[in-house]
Amino acid sequence: MSKRLLNAILWLLLICLTLNTALVSAEEEEESSFFDAKDSIIVTAAPTPVPTPVPVFTTTEPTQETVSPSGLMSIVITATGDLTIGTNYQAYRNLDASIFGKELKRQGGKIDFYLRNVRSLLSEDDLTIVNFEGTLADQVRVPSNKRNNQFLFLAPIDYAQTLPDNSIEAATMENNHVMDFGEEGYASTMNALQSAGVVVANSTTLGIYEVKGVKIGMLAYQTFNGGYDRIYQTLQSDIDNARTLGCDIVTVSYHWGEELDYHPNANQQRLGKATIDAGADLVIGHHSHRINPIEEYNGKYIVYSLGNFSFSGNAKPSDMLTFIFQIRFKYRRGQMYGTEFRIVPCRISSKTDYNDFAVTPLSETRYIDTVLNTLKKQGQYISNPVETYPLEWEK
Repeated sequence: MSKRLLNAILWLLLICLTLNTALVSAEEEEESSFFDAKDSIIVTAAPTPVPTPVPVFTTTEPTQETVSPSGLMSIVITATGDLTIGTNYQAYRNLDASIFGKELKRQGGKIDFYLRNVRSLLSEDDLTIVNFEGTLADQVRVPSNKRNNQFLFLAPIDYAQTLPDNSIEAATMENNHVMDFGEEGYASTMNALQSAGVVVANSTTLGIYEVKGVKIGMLAYQTFNGGYDRIYQTLQSDIDNARTLGCDIVTVSYHWGEELDYHPNANQQRLGKATIDAGADLVIGHHSHRINPIEEYNGKYIVYSLGNFSFSGNAKPSDMLTFIFQIRFKYRRGQMYGTEFRIVPCRISSKTDYNDFAVTPLSETRYIDTVLNTLKKQGQYISNPVETYPLEWEK
């Protein structure tokens, strides 16, 4: 090799190294201009790499011998409203200083304290679905378009384990707080829940949970920012796809409507019915932070809003009453032949004078009657309100 050719090669290598250094510096400068240093916090440790969510996420519960000699079997699904745990980052820059953190300290640091009064109830069903509203991450950065938001909800990654430890097997991830910390926060939350064994459903991920040989498919959507149009375009094919993948039961969850409304608007009612017409077995709704009535349509149920479940965004919400919805799918020799439902009236706190985040079934008649009367009164705004709200299963 000639000396001239060798010098040319060395110059080329030097130019490439210089360009690479410049590109790296430009990327770092662009990132720092998007996030201020004060908008970065560390809760415990740096996050682990997050895999891209797969189109279908499945979990299989070990099948138990639950079929009676006559061939009878049932599948009980529990649905709850909004689950928001941890701190509101905009008000408290660390968990310990937050209202949730202070209650956590009073409860001896047991991070699943908020589920202590419903643990036994949830353990008796076959599947519990919650609407997880917030972010699970150990390190976050606030996107520029979120800096003026009043609420940004955040909890450490290890809080994901509180769900399966208390018999919550599935979570929907379509709501107005899942993107509080951008794509990084969303991916961290998805990874945390899935790593804990929780089935996750969103607009692009069909969650499948199998129990007693029955496959339950879960779809989830939010209707904001043109969401209705997008949902109508894909709803039928999404439900058909769930059936193609062998789902015996298909539930569809919606984050929809207006906050503080006690009954659904016309758009919600049209979409709810269209979802049943498209082949869903159950529609589950939330977002308003208030309970809404249940509609029976073509033999199926549309639960317009389950209100809050456990909500760490407010020390004393103006309405702390809510309910848990349970539905029993009845099978005879492998074929579904009917359903029944019941509700469990609850308060989102074990206290009446402030919110301690521990959702608690109601025992006093006056509070139970308030829940029932609210649901019945608001039924006048829907086409086919259920006639009664059973508190117990049929004998």
